[in-house]
Amino acid sequence: MLTLTKRALAPDLARGVMLLLIALAHAHMYLSGHPTGYRAYAIDGSALDLLVTGVQVALVDGRAMPMFAALFGYGFVQIAARQTGEWTDTRRILRRRSRWLLVFGAAHALLLFFGDILAAYGLAGLLLTGVLRWRDRSLLVFAAAWLVIPTAAMTFNGLRIAEFGGPPSLMAATDPVTALIERVAAWGFLTPLLLIEVMVPFVLGVWAARRKVLIEPEHHAKALRTTAIAGITTAVAGGLPLALIDAQVWVDAPAVPAYVLHGFTGLAGGLGYAALVGLIAIRNETPGPVLTALAACGQRSMTCYLLQSVVFVAVFVPYAGGLGTELGTAAASGIAVCTWLATVVFAEALRRAGKPGLAEALLRRLTYR
Repeated sequence: MLTLTKRALAPDLARGVMLLLIALAHAHMYLSGHPTGYRAYAIDGSALDLLVTGVQVALVDGRAMPMFAALFGYGFVQIAARQTGEWTDTRRILRRRSRWLLVFGAAHALLLFFGDILAAYGLAGLLLTGVLRWRDRSLLVFAAAWLVIPTAAMTFNGLRIAEFGGPPSLMAATDPVTALIERVAAWGFLTPLLLIEVMVPFVLGVWAARRKVLIEPEHHAKALRTTAIAGITTAVAGGLPLALIDAQVWVDAPAVPAYVLHGFTGLAGGLGYAALVGLIAIRNETPGPVLTALAACGQRSMTCYLLQSVVFVAVFVPYAGGLGTELGTAAASGIAVCTWLATVVFAEALRRAGKPGLAEALLRRLTYR
């Protein structure tokens, strides 16, 4: 098993931090009984709830997934680099891993959460394994050309929301069987849409991995600084109009263009956040206990991601804890932060015991047989 001392800090640290953003982006989806806005946040909450909505729409929503997708593509290159056989053997391993990731995602949706992202990454891995053999220019041309497709999908979805209103809660079913049926139906619809969104950051992650941007961040400090500043600034500026709309501050704004702009600039935000973590890693060649724990969480990111869903189901859904019908966005986000902190503590305990995450260990065993 790879230990933390044999791994670069930045990729694991980025995944650990990214899990906080994912927890915040997902927790409000478990609430029910409220009219919702463009990003599925309740629009009838308290002033504090709407403030949290605005902050998260600007800084979190649509920013975590591109970051994770880029890291997934980055990790794909790392896995391939560790193989010693021919390309056909490496490709077989990568595709087998992707197929099992798709199975993990299906199980996640079946048992816990309709908004699963593992299946989309598994499909991306199956479809894009061959890009590891592409030239750099081909990667960048593909990424630029593919941006047209998610932009068109976002435009269509924005028009649909403008006409019919925000999506209803998909976690409001009062019995487990109905909830299961609704989750799987929603997952089957959402996964292809998520796949469309993750392909560009996946390819850009492959491009960055070839340059060891996060493995050797000290050699790319200027590029990381530029990416962090430009990416995060672009994401905040692009997300602010929709944040004001969903927070019920700018109710007469042109919502569909704001929705598309929010989604389009999310890619810049995800890359900017990853670059920021790379800069942090440069300044912490010997990480302290906090960064070490965050990296341990990132090293066990799939286990911690699935644990978030376990906690959210136990706390929020009507047939379990039932708090999803009583709490607002601010309280849900507070629970999300506490859940993430608990997974960080759990991951650090596993690190100290020299153990991998359960999901990672199982995926590795299935991949390498």
